[in-house]
Amino acid sequence: MSAPVVVRPGWVDAARARAQRPPARPRLPFAVGGHTVGSVDAQVFGQIAARRLLDERWQLSKEERSDGWAWQLGAADVGELDATDALNALARVLRATGHCGPWRDEQLAVCDAAGRRIGTVERGAVRPLGITTRAVHLVAATPEGDLWVQQRAFSKPSNPGMWDTTMGGMVSAADTLEQALARETWEEAGLAIDTLQRVAHGGHVDFARPCEAGGDGGDGGGEGAETGYMQERIDWFSATVPAGTEPVNQDGEVERFEAWPAEEVQARLAAGAFTPEAALVLAGYYGW
Repeated sequence: MSAPVVVRPGWVDAARARAQRPPARPRLPFAVGGHTVGSVDAQVFGQIAARRLLDERWQLSKEERSDGWAWQLGAADVGELDATDALNALARVLRATGHCGPWRDEQLAVCDAAGRRIGTVERGAVRPLGITTRAVHLVAATPEGDLWVQQRAFSKPSNPGMWDTTMGGMVSAADTLEQALARETWEEAGLAIDTLQRVAHGGHVDFARPCEAGGDGGDGGGEGAETGYMQERIDWFSATVPAGTEPVNQDGEVERFEAWPAEEVQARLAAGAFTPEAALVLAGYYGW
């Protein structure tokens, strides 16, 4: 017997195209101690360098390389570079000049092109620096097959009030992927990961697109606003929530949870009610 044909809804291809877009404004590679880790808005960094606001231990300079111009963050003298210290000094400059996202006091890993960690940086600085981040989502179902979805709190800096997967959150510098899954599942949904059934890694979704420097990845709101660049890999997991158990938010970032049948989820997806990240995670979940 042949496998059933999966019909992909028309919105999916357009959503995937929106998830992979070049920068809206000119950007240059950004390197730390010779290691390229991201990209920066050429005009913004020209203004920051001209104002010389960086800690005197660190130097921000525009240098010509074999592949073109790049911004380089390094030690001001011949001393050893502390990449984490330098990156967070730069993050404070971005914050002081209005080019940083909400300050979270949360460190995210900063890796070079080969995936080697060279340091960490404040979460609010990753979009203006074009640093690749990792996130994790959970698609959790009831035993009957309905999906638990959340409405994001209206106070969220990105996509407030939109619908999302059961859980979605960043992988911090202190976390493994599995630790982030467990921590975020508890903080957002009040569910202990070891009490869920059939927990499995489902796949991943990649994003590379312009965004507001002040957000966690939402599209820019106006002309000239997109001075950040979102590069993110989202690993998603599926699970079943046992009968008699319901998600309950713990951190104030969720307005409410609801359990929807597949028909309702898919209708809301087609109507654009879900965040871009959740929409593509759910497209993967449904095999689209």
